[in-house]
Amino acid sequence: MMVPFSYSFRNLWTRRLTTILTIFGMALVVCVFASILMLAEGLQKTLVQTGSDDNVIVIRKGSGTEVQSGVERQQASIIETMPEIAIGMDGKKRVAKEIVVLISIPKRKTGKPSNVVIRGIQGPSISLRPQVKLIAGRLPRTGLSEVMVGLSLTDKFKGIELNQKICCGLRNWMIVGIFDAGNTGFNSEIWGDVDQLMQAFRRPVYSSVIFQLSNPSMFQEVKLRIANDPRLSLEAKRETQYYLEQSEMMAKFLRILGLSLTIIFSIGATIGAMITMYAAVANRTAEIGTLRALGFQRKAVLVSFLTESLLLGFLGGCTGLFFASFMQFFTVSTVNFQTFSELAFRFNLTVKTVYSAFIFSILMGFIGGIIPAIQASRMTIVDALRAV
Repeated sequence: MMVPFSYSFRNLWTRRLTTILTIFGMALVVCVFASILMLAEGLQKTLVQTGSDDNVIVIRKGSGTEVQSGVERQQASIIETMPEIAIGMDGKKRVAKEIVVLISIPKRKTGKPSNVVIRGIQGPSISLRPQVKLIAGRLPRTGLSEVMVGLSLTDKFKGIELNQKICCGLRNWMIVGIFDAGNTGFNSEIWGDVDQLMQAFRRPVYSSVIFQLSNPSMFQEVKLRIANDPRLSLEAKRETQYYLEQSEMMAKFLRILGLSLTIIFSIGATIGAMITMYAAVANRTAEIGTLRALGFQRKAVLVSFLTESLLLGFLGGCTGLFFASFMQFFTVSTVNFQTFSELAFRFNLTVKTVYSAFIFSILMGFIGGIIPAIQASRMTIVDALRAV
């Protein structure tokens, strides 16, 4: 015979103040844990959404990023002739040769410089990224020192406004447009004409070649052909895979940081739950004796007290996730460890994060309650009633 669940719940309600304080401590830990996971998930989501699954990016072998890569003009011309490249409605191949350079721009609030990606693009670059929408001004014209900037940069950096000039590469570049790339890494970039940027930054080679496959299933064939071509020292990746790799180092660091912090904080929260349950056992010695006298076995008493502790963990998890969910309304900006450039992204609450947070909170409740529950179950009827 088991003790009714309502008995455990009523006991928590009877000790409202202690219960609320314990739940609050657990909720704080869960909130920190969930927020760090949301940060890592948001970073990965932002970078993965930057790419398209039917786009292929070609960079130099061994280069982790476009910043480190170099594709010679002759190599880029060979890539352009590949028959698997899709052809647009205008009859032109959907392929673009691009360069990526880091420039330093002072932040609006602190005035401290931070790295920003400036990308040299060609006409097809826009059609290859359908998530990019021009929201103000116009597109930069070929052959002129004009650029357009991502929406995320306008609020965070000085001078990043429409019709303003920025100085880099020994030139002044007029900002003629602002684009919104949604929740992607492109929203933290500056785009201009590739030929003008190559001249300004004295770059004789491209950083990458991006093209769209006419049939996405041809990727492996294209990848092998590029890897085995003796004229090329290049490698091809799906654009989504490339940007996923960009996020792995930073996301791993955030998860390790989050786990380390929450382990430290959880020790205090677990001790709080244990103290609460020990106090419950001490104050309810007579009740335990009565339950045993009524025929409830040791196992029933153990499960009853452990249920109370698990309830504390569950309620702490719910409360912590509730407060952590509001982090989705905030955008943070940090340096991507792979490219050393500024990247803006949002916290992202996923089912995996919710599941992990609940497991973590219930585990805290279990660890905090198992020892007091065992102590309560070991009391004999005579000893428990004698303590009245």
